[in-house]
Amino acid sequence: MLLLLFFFGINAVLAVVAQAPCIELNDGNKIPVLALGTGRGTAKETETLEDVRNAVLWAIEAGYRHIDTAAVYDDEEQVGQGIADAIAKGIVTREQIFVTTKLWNDKHARDQVVPALRESLKRLGLDYVDLYLIHFPVSTKSDGSPDNIDYLDTWKGMEEARQLGLTRSIGVSNFNLSQIDRLVANCQVRPAVNEFEVNPTLTQEPLVSHCHSLGIAVMSYSPFGFLVSRKRDDAPPPKYDDPTLGAMAAKYGKTPGQIVLRYLIERGLIPIPKSTNKKRLAENINIFDFQLTEDEVATISRFNKNTRVISIDAWKDYPNYPF
Repeated sequence: MLLLLFFFGINAVLAVVAQAPCIELNDGNKIPVLALGTGRGTAKETETLEDVRNAVLWAIEAGYRHIDTAAVYDDEEQVGQGIADAIAKGIVTREQIFVTTKLWNDKHARDQVVPALRESLKRLGLDYVDLYLIHFPVSTKSDGSPDNIDYLDTWKGMEEARQLGLTRSIGVSNFNLSQIDRLVANCQVRPAVNEFEVNPTLTQEPLVSHCHSLGIAVMSYSPFGFLVSRKRDDAPPPKYDDPTLGAMAAKYGKTPGQIVLRYLIERGLIPIPKSTNKKRLAENINIFDFQLTEDEVATISRFNKNTRVISIDAWKDYPNYPF
């Protein structure tokens, strides 16, 4: 609880339950501490682009004010349509929605960054995004084969995109500790965010702590870890029916999924749950009316096995592979 108060602030803790509170990034911009994740590649195979559009609208209706997408997800157009639907219904204005998108690996040359973001904005139907991230430190050619572009050069393009007003904040995703340090030591604008996988079986305490010590906020993808089916025989606990999570869920009148999301919130993280189910969308944001104890947070952290949901083994020999 003390960490929560320190990182989020008193006002955030007392925020309206229906919406996620915000924290201030190191550049002065504010970011909601829960985001809707999109991208069908790691969602149900049966989901369609129309499902993404509907999910964005339903999420905003449920109180979400942060949507996370990426060029490689191939759903920016539908994300933008969902946002436009919500604006047309008078639910929100553009200024009330925080939109994150990402630069893909084949656009890492400095002079490719601004054009890539302009293309994302065109698909989104927006004049700017709130946060633009380098998706991976790995660079590839257009055919997916390895390239060797220094992410420091890519970052200069990111700084130019920010200077042009195409994005309000810039950051990275999937950067490891040494990569973050090298970037911070060689940049004009410090990254506001590092987005990487964090969940009960991949707690990432050293990287989380280091980012926080540098004033870099952490967004956590795959927040449920192996609570949801990953079609892996070696999937470690906790699963959805884990008795430890079940006891906490019963205590607070919540679901195991809500307990895990709250666990990440207690650690000062910004989880990015993904769903196209209207009921589940509402459930995932209904986590701001209770707090876990420090002992409960520690108990969940003991599930850690340093096991990733996302590893992309095919890139292991590529320059700047971060895992």
